[in-house]
Amino acid sequence: MAPHIVATEAGTKVDLVKVDIPSKKTADGGDFWAINPKGYVPALQLDDGTVLTEVGVICQYLADQKPDSGLIAKAGTMERYHQMEALNFAATEVHKQLGALFNPKMTPEMKEVQMGTIERRLNPLEKSLEGKQYIMGDQFCAADAYLFTVLNWTTPLKVDLGKWPNIKAFMGRVGARPKVQETLKAEGLVK
Repeated sequence: MAPHIVATEAGTKVDLVKVDIPSKKTADGGDFWAINPKGYVPALQLDDGTVLTEVGVICQYLADQKPDSGLIAKAGTMERYHQMEALNFAATEVHKQLGALFNPKMTPEMKEVQMGTIERRLNPLEKSLEGKQYIMGDQFCAADAYLFTVLNWTTPLKVDLGKWPNIKAFMGRVGARPKVQETLKAEGLVK
């Protein structure tokens, strides 16, 4: 969903193709393995047939196509590196830690250990959001789209964000953005 939010925020039209992950089939019956040999979403197929994978890379690519959108800083600037840092944190520390909770074979003991790791990741995020509207300050960026997407999993996973009021407020702000609401509707997540 993060690349979809970035595309919508940037005003870039993308044609969404749903993928049945277990069968690796696209909505039209195509073989998703042929599009992304890694077998997971998202994948962005460009008009020339080039395929990009990995959420953070796709978000940066989409934002770079519309530099005036403010979704990503200019390449080579320290601001860009800080945004890349936030995208990587979302990918490797928040996404992977929360995503593990979707495993139906996770035992209560494993879940307890995983929740400890999640808490260690959310505590510095909580502190970094103190006094800020978004992860980089007052400007919404591609990293916010990714953080919102993975933190939104806390609802179906029943992870209470109550002990992290800055994160909870961030989720409310991002979730209220008109383009994010548009994306959530297109994804079938809200009516």
